[in-house]
Amino acid sequence: MLTFTYVWPYMGLGAALLLALLLATDLLRSDRSVSRWHDLVWLAWAGTWIYLVHQFEEHGIDAEGGHYAFRGFMCATLGFADPAACPVPFSFITSVNIAAVWLAGPAAALLGRRWPALALSFFSIPFVNAFGHLVPAALAGTYNPGVATSIVLFLPLSLWAFHVALGRPDLGWRAVAATIMAGFVLHAILIGSLQAYVHGLIGSGPLDLIQYLNPVIAGLIVFLATRRRA
Repeated sequence: MLTFTYVWPYMGLGAALLLALLLATDLLRSDRSVSRWHDLVWLAWAGTWIYLVHQFEEHGIDAEGGHYAFRGFMCATLGFADPAACPVPFSFITSVNIAAVWLAGPAAALLGRRWPALALSFFSIPFVNAFGHLVPAALAGTYNPGVATSIVLFLPLSLWAFHVALGRPDLGWRAVAATIMAGFVLHAILIGSLQAYVHGLIGSGPLDLIQYLNPVIAGLIVFLATRRRA
């Protein structure tokens, strides 16, 4: 029986195809006085697009043909070799991805029209997440679901967005540093809350709720850091 748990990555891939078409137009641009590659709002939309593609590699069909393979990789990392016996809830996987990409991506891009720091803040997620794939792949010498798009998409676009921000007097190094710090905070909360669930300290409801609040915290870190600069 197909449920949203397994269908959403395919829905996201469809959204990625539509977003790719829109990115080729001027509809998602904020500042037409500069190239789209120097427009942080357009870059935030582009970041959302690459993350939708990344989600399909993780939870749709990975580069080795595996289906919904990331949960198994995560379970193995936590010490549960058998995904069937792994306590990681399927709702947790869904909540993390819907909140961090489907909601936070468009929100960052739309709010970034007024507050460019919020557009930049979205890159806190893919930049740090990339190392969550690259480090295990390097240590084990094996592929994991999501590492291909981390290398090809996450790192290049994130580094470019940081380059654009460094060239803006209203953002600069403080905004970039805050974005990277926000990414580590977000992932620490994600992993910490999951560990709390696994050890019986919280239930699945609070666990899922934390994932929806998590991107808001990351955005606030970058927003407050740049407001202080102003």
